[in-house]
Amino acid sequence: MEGEPTAELIRAQLRRLRVNAELSQEEFGKLVHFSGSQVSAVELGQRPLDRFFLKRADEVLGTGGLLTSLLKLAERDGQPSWFRPWLEAERQAQQLRCYQPTLIPGLLQTDNYARAVIRTNGTLSDEEVDKRVAVRIDRQAIFSRPTPPEFVAVIEEAVLRRVDEDFRGVMAQQITWLIERAGLPNISVHLIPTEVSMHVGLTGPFTLARGVDGGWIGHLENHLGGVVIDSDDEMAILLSRWEGVRNEALSRRQSIELMKEAVTSWT
Repeated sequence: MEGEPTAELIRAQLRRLRVNAELSQEEFGKLVHFSGSQVSAVELGQRPLDRFFLKRADEVLGTGGLLTSLLKLAERDGQPSWFRPWLEAERQAQQLRCYQPTLIPGLLQTDNYARAVIRTNGTLSDEEVDKRVAVRIDRQAIFSRPTPPEFVAVIEEAVLRRVDEDFRGVMAQQITWLIERAGLPNISVHLIPTEVSMHVGLTGPFTLARGVDGGWIGHLENHLGGVVIDSDDEMAILLSRWEGVRNEALSRRQSIELMKEAVTSWT
């Protein structure tokens, strides 16, 4: 992945600057309002590069904004995808939890479904659409790792039903792929049936990632991209919301049966 060398450069600079300042990870952590273990996780690439963290590091280490400038430079060079903190967290995750009320989650999308979704943005050129589709599908490579993450997705049944005739073939292919993915031992897909009209998750989609350090990080999607959540208080809320939506969903077996029923309506 193209952004990894620059991400590693930022981590290497962070380590060098901290050591030159004669600060331990614990001492440095107190100054930037992170724990020593969190600093270690950032330096080892086990925790995503966070803008707030790098900004505080620049201030504490007196770098003149070096670390945040490196991040901005990488983005100007056309490598934003691998520098968005969430995508790095996703790549490092051991466990992933996703609730999606309106779309099939990106990690479970087919090429054709992803293209149809991305094309709804009429400002994108064909080349930009192709690039975004490639990035989205490339993200799914995490499931080809020797030890892939455990992924649990909760999706509204309405997502499988809300399509028109022009989309029939794409949706049939997508649900078939979803059923296949849901049969893997490390992937679970749970549907919230349409008769569940109101529940705590309807305020919006979110995803949770548990890294190798055991800590959870959240991601909230919006029209401008997304926001990474890693404060303990906010993560406690998201973990509670996750339990809420998971409790409303059908079992794995029931969900697969419902998906099989749904795909017959589009074939």
